[in-house]
Amino acid sequence: MIRSFTPFFQWFAATDWFMRVGPRVLPKFDRVLRRLAGSRLLSGGPLPTLVLTSTGAKTGLPRGVPLACRPEPDGALLVVGSNFGQDRHPAWSANLLKTPEARVGFGGREFGVTAVLLTGAERAAVWPGLIEQWPVYDRYTDKSGRELRVFRLIPMH
Repeated sequence: MIRSFTPFFQWFAATDWFMRVGPRVLPKFDRVLRRLAGSRLLSGGPLPTLVLTSTGAKTGLPRGVPLACRPEPDGALLVVGSNFGQDRHPAWSANLLKTPEARVGFGGREFGVTAVLLTGAERAAVWPGLIEQWPVYDRYTDKSGRELRVFRLIPMH
């Protein structure tokens, strides 16, 4: 049932209003929904999500943020630093650049990951799949005037 609303969610997420309000409202809403529904439900929806806990680049403190993701067949997860089309990169991406080791909650599990910033051919190879999953990333790129950072989160074993 949720998947049938995906086109509406994509349209709504691309509106100027959502790009202004979303950064303040959506993370709080997502946290409440996770507490009520659990991460298993959200990680299997039309836009799978995870909770990334990284080390703050300035504070050194743990910082948790819900993010859309694209699971890869080898168990890695792709995340995009869209920041809702804002003109600056999200703080969590700066955190990963400084300290690539992080924790992820996904599919009812929590595990360590190493974040790798994808550039050049690596980024180009995964971008079509990310756009297929969430076409709004193209709108966010246009609106922000920057190349959105793409990270591969590789599980630690």
